[in-house]
Amino acid sequence: MENNSNRTVKALGLSSGGLDSILAALVLRRQGIDVTWISFVTPFFSSDNAEKAAKRYKIPIIVSDISEQYLVMLKNPPCGYGQNMNPCIDCHTMMFAEAGKIMKENGFDFLFSGEVSGQRPMSQTKHALRYVEKRSGFDGSIVRPLSAKVLPETKPEEDGLVDRSQLLGFNGRTRKPQMELAKELGVKDYPAPAGGCLLTDVRYSIKLRDLMAFNPFARISEYHLLKGGRHLRLDDNTKVIVGRDKNDNAIIMQYYDTAHDLLFKMKDKPGPLVVVTCSAGVPESHITEKAAVICASYGKTVPGETVEVYVTIPGYDDRLVQVIAGDASDFSGIMIS
Repeated sequence: MENNSNRTVKALGLSSGGLDSILAALVLRRQGIDVTWISFVTPFFSSDNAEKAAKRYKIPIIVSDISEQYLVMLKNPPCGYGQNMNPCIDCHTMMFAEAGKIMKENGFDFLFSGEVSGQRPMSQTKHALRYVEKRSGFDGSIVRPLSAKVLPETKPEEDGLVDRSQLLGFNGRTRKPQMELAKELGVKDYPAPAGGCLLTDVRYSIKLRDLMAFNPFARISEYHLLKGGRHLRLDDNTKVIVGRDKNDNAIIMQYYDTAHDLLFKMKDKPGPLVVVTCSAGVPESHITEKAAVICASYGKTVPGETVEVYVTIPGYDDRLVQVIAGDASDFSGIMIS
């Protein structure tokens, strides 16, 4: 779309890669607006779906890691949490604030998103949408193409950068209008509307609460390690994470910190990878031995069997320790669940 000076209008949109994000971008693009997406990354959500959608629909995308500032907000969100550890309103506020900085730096005319008024009972009420807009620092610059006609007119609309008559008035929790619009625009491949953010997951949230309670200064890698495995708390400073399958083991190998964490693996028998995180430095020898026992007990062993476990400790050569395997059920009392 061109304004009165024949300049192409440029819009920067928040994208999760879901259907609403896709539709919002296409609704603006069909009136000639040059759309770009921005997708944010933290330990709790990724840009994978957004990048796939960007490739499929040929929309340029900016990916920005906001982990550090996100963790600061997560520990004390002004609007609190949702059903689990999801601070949705403050999350959206932060994202718009960060996107707004990039908008100004890169010459975009306004921000947009796929939010639908009334679709989510806490974070997408009209009051919540207005709260986010004001607190983001970009009041009046956020267009929500799917619900624009049931929301106050924005400055880009007033200035003629966006044709309000071509925007939509979706409202409420039904997704039928989105499905119909998807057919109209030829949108066929998109992820399910639920999911994507680990903070809405009850099991993840339990592990997150534990980490934040016992180690408020946890490294970012420790938040990533919450994504898989059995988590057992040995004491206020020490936690053991036991891989359950190949996927968990892959997460452990990707995120365990070689400069701080201990890694355990049985020598001659199949079994899990086990990582120990300790906020008080290298744990004492009895903690190391207990972690080795846990490693053996969750492996292909029988209780009472003597096995050898490799231990990788930061700053030391790998060690081989001999332990007696127990029964995995012995450790149910210290499981974080």
